Amino acid sequence: MRLLLLACLRAQTGNATTAGRIQDHLEAVGHICSLKDAFGYENPSEIANLISAEKFEAALAIHLYKGGRLLQGSRIPFGIIFGGTDINEDIKHEEKHRVMGAVLEEARFAVAFTEKMKELAAAEWPDARSKIYIQTQGIMTTPSATFNWKRFLQNAGIPQDTENVRLFLLICGLRRVKDPLYLVDVFSEWHRREPHIHLVIIGPAVDPQFTSEVNEKINRTPGVHLLQEIPQDDLHAAVKRCFAVVNSSISEGMSAAILEAMDLDVPVLARNIPGNAAIIRHKDTGLLFTDPQEFVQLSKSLMNDPSLERKIVTKAKAYVKKHHSWECEREAYQNLVLKLQ
Repeated sequence: MRLLLLACLRAQTGNATTAGRIQDHLEAVGHICSLKDAFGYENPSEIANLISAEKFEAALAIHLYKGGRLLQGSRIPFGIIFGGTDINEDIKHEEKHRVMGAVLEEARFAVAFTEKMKELAAAEWPDARSKIYIQTQGIMTTPSATFNWKRFLQNAGIPQDTENVRLFLLICGLRRVKDPLYLVDVFSEWHRREPHIHLVIIGPAVDPQFTSEVNEKINRTPGVHLLQEIPQDDLHAAVKRCFAVVNSSISEGMSAAILEAMDLDVPVLARNIPGNAAIIRHKDTGLLFTDPQEFVQLSKSLMNDPSLERKIVTKAKAYVKKHHSWECEREAYQNLVLKLQ
């Protein structure tokens, strides 16, 4: 089939990464899958013209509102993959809620990353429950063998003579829902007491105005550093060299950065929100914190207890292998797309 895949591709965000994986899965069995940026289209009529011009036979959209709204009234069958902010945030806005309900009614199927996400959607649109499938994200990490750690530290402005540097890495697109400034003040205080402790925030400038606020704050906050996004294989290599990966989001669908850290044998400290708690068992496969002070306490306990670190890393790796198989995700999407024939 000739398939249209709509996703938000403006920056290297989670939805864009997911879209690339799904495209690969579908093309592996002979489908022609054309990936288009949802931000490039204003309304359903533009997508209708695209479908007609490129003779698409079916479509998929990631994000029930941002991608799905463009497929309303489509002449071809389509499926939806929930993004995270659609079900966690956009659902609270009356007009977006109305549009998403209409899209879900038309869709042949929808995919939720977690049981919790499915239940949230089904509570709003009960008639859609039977068409919502749960498929966790598949994870494959590919750390670069030529990654230059010293150059990475230099680019971040971290002193090169610090052999004992303990680097925490926060990976996110710079937008408010990711709340990258949540831990900045406590981290800076900790750095003043222990200068070898550093936080690096890395990711694309998704929201320009908010990015300016982040830059301004970090420029006057010792121990916290901001880097633009880097290629995926270099990012995976950087994760392997850091002490822990941090997630401080206000809401998440399912964080690929967390799962990739688990796969790379790096401990994760994440804000205790439903999307994170769905994939992390506290003190078993990672650590969940409810406020910045608890984050510091848990980080110090992890640093001072090698046996806890080994336990978390081992169990997290096993969890990803069992529940987030890239091969299982591939098979699932290859079967789901048959519903569009």
